[in-house]
Amino acid sequence: MRLRAARAFTRTPVVLALLAAALAASALAGLVLGPVRIPPGRVLDLVLAGPGPRAGGGAFGAIVWDVRMPRVLLGAVVGAGLAVAGTVLQALVRNPLADPFLLGASSGASAGAVLVIVFGAGFLGFAGTAALPLAAFAGSMGALVAVYAMARRGGAMTTGRLILAGVAVQYVLSALTSLVLVLSARPDQVRSVLFWTLGGLGGARWSELALPAGALLLGTGSLVALARPLDLLLAGEEGAQTLGLDTGRFRAAVFVLTSLVIGVLVAYSGAIGFVGLMVPHAARMVVGAGHRALLPVAALGGAVFLTLADLIARTAAAPEEIPVGVVTALVGGPFFLWMLRRSTRTEGVVG
Repeated sequence: MRLRAARAFTRTPVVLALLAAALAASALAGLVLGPVRIPPGRVLDLVLAGPGPRAGGGAFGAIVWDVRMPRVLLGAVVGAGLAVAGTVLQALVRNPLADPFLLGASSGASAGAVLVIVFGAGFLGFAGTAALPLAAFAGSMGALVAVYAMARRGGAMTTGRLILAGVAVQYVLSALTSLVLVLSARPDQVRSVLFWTLGGLGGARWSELALPAGALLLGTGSLVALARPLDLLLAGEEGAQTLGLDTGRFRAAVFVLTSLVIGVLVAYSGAIGFVGLMVPHAARMVVGAGHRALLPVAALGGAVFLTLADLIARTAAAPEEIPVGVVTALVGGPFFLWMLRRSTRTEGVVG
């Protein structure tokens, strides 16, 4: 066990360096490729020249700095945040199938945001432009609490009960979103609602990057600081309590923090599934289950994955664009079925 931990400790800096290089390469590809292909050397010149007055940049400069750069950055931020949220949710519920999308958190955030889009901010009007992220946070938090309460009924939580609770909450929230879509008579609102349900990064703007980036940095920093108690949860409920952890309060606090991160991210990207399911498993296979190394690796891995997924979404069927949530679902669906098969083999008949 100690030898494995030592290997993971020495391997982590190498993995982080490789992922940082992969993120830089995928970001460059995101700036180069699209309906208008720009030579990589030209893109590097424009990036190194900075975002100020771009002498000689012309149309290429506007495409790189005003259209593609905020989109690539938002994709990296959302991918990193969803991967970190998935990693933490899997530790909190001690289930490898936990994911912001499968547990209904993303759907809850979308439903909250859609209600604000169609019916207005209402009592959240005091928050101004933050009303949308606040509504998304409330929806995310409500969905997670509902799924957790239903899955824990009777004291034990199995994979089958967790998935059924997540699916049930997802159906209810999807029905709510569909009802809102039917009641909405304005075409611009219908387009916005469809954006939330399918997920997309096409609306990224420089002015909208600060809040999701801040939520990611604050949330990830706080969760890395909580790496040790997260590790204690891996020992089981009784084991964690024996080692001095108040599991009830800790779970409640981390649920709130995770919901806040998910809500803010979904408010700007819509519901993008399976990032928080696949990336944590891949990271765990490389650096082990210790959260101090796992969380930064998952964050960088999620950023790379969603940056590449968005690149596929806007180039695979060009000039048409596929919602990035469709691309992640096409990859994540088979992965989820594989994980479910592995899980049922170890649990037997799901409860």
